Amino acid sequence: MKALLALEDGRFFHCRSFTGPGVARGEVVFNTSMTGYQEILTDPSYFGQMVTMTYPLIGNYGVCPEDIESDRIQVAGFIVKEYQDFPSNFRSKGTLADYLIKGHVLGIEDLDTRALVRHIRKFGAMRAVISTSDLDPDSLVEKAKKIPSMQGNDLVGNVTTKKPYFWKYNQPDYIGTGKLNDPLIWRFKGKKYSVVALDFGLKYNIIRNLEKAGCEVLVVPAKTNAATIKHLNPDGIFLSNGPGDPEPVTYAVDTIKELLGFVPIFGICLGMQLLGIAMGGKTMKIKFGHRGGNQPVKNLLTNKVEITSQNHGFAVDLNTIGKGNSVMTHINLNENSLEGLKNDAIKAFAVQYHPEASPGPHDAAYLFNQFAKVIKDAKA
Repeated sequence: MKALLALEDGRFFHCRSFTGPGVARGEVVFNTSMTGYQEILTDPSYFGQMVTMTYPLIGNYGVCPEDIESDRIQVAGFIVKEYQDFPSNFRSKGTLADYLIKGHVLGIEDLDTRALVRHIRKFGAMRAVISTSDLDPDSLVEKAKKIPSMQGNDLVGNVTTKKPYFWKYNQPDYIGTGKLNDPLIWRFKGKKYSVVALDFGLKYNIIRNLEKAGCEVLVVPAKTNAATIKHLNPDGIFLSNGPGDPEPVTYAVDTIKELLGFVPIFGICLGMQLLGIAMGGKTMKIKFGHRGGNQPVKNLLTNKVEITSQNHGFAVDLNTIGKGNSVMTHINLNENSLEGLKNDAIKAFAVQYHPEASPGPHDAAYLFNQFAKVIKDAKA
């Protein structure tokens, strides 16, 4: 089925829908990973974005229920060079097209993804519209210009959990919100480290890695206040990844400020940005973002280079960190942007990339055990 992708700056691309009729709108970004498209589709950090895969053949291994990172598809649209409708994979439980159709997400192919990515790299991530019914470029460009900007827009409320939950049998085990008033809520207190995870768009594999490191994870909604968290008497606090601009997520920053120094804190991606703001830093939008499984990051504490998986369009401004006891721990070798920070005085640290990536590089998986050690040392 014929379709058209139009960017807000007037560039447009003829293409075809492999999921039937529909319309999609959002910010167009790209991901350089060769595998992991189902994890990408269900990553809450992509909410409001249409993802372009740079690898040319997508769909060849189908979809598998065990590979999801949240309870639904999060992307606004999916853009590929060539879609493969006949997967070859013993784990596959269906085709990518059927999976997208079930999630009411438009998928398109037969467009020059290389040209699209080069355009985004040159001019930055931008708003766009895809349509199978309106094939007039001028009309779609005008519609793209009316899409709310990613910058200054709080998207966390669209992806955070509505109810708190523990992790059981490799899936959420929801509990009533009222149970957050009970400090005896923990099921393995004394046997595992009790960790409250503030959900700004939490990926399931992060929970799995925290559990492997010896933590019992209680995931709570993004607007859970500091008093409630303190009443739960956790051993540590985790700040999750999530979508969009951190600056308007002021309620989370206020909560984090009140929690600084209470117990050890570990943040990933948006969690790092929010922690950075809470510690006096500022954030900025990156031209086309970092999204893929091949980003080189230097650990300034060990002088080793780690290949990392990343997905973010905003970052903590390097020039605003370094005040007080906050120090840089990691830096991106492509452009020298900030990738990690810590403050030993308040036992808080965070990274901009995803150490839990699966599939993906595992160079940074040690960070979960590092968090557990910080908690252990704090309790000693």
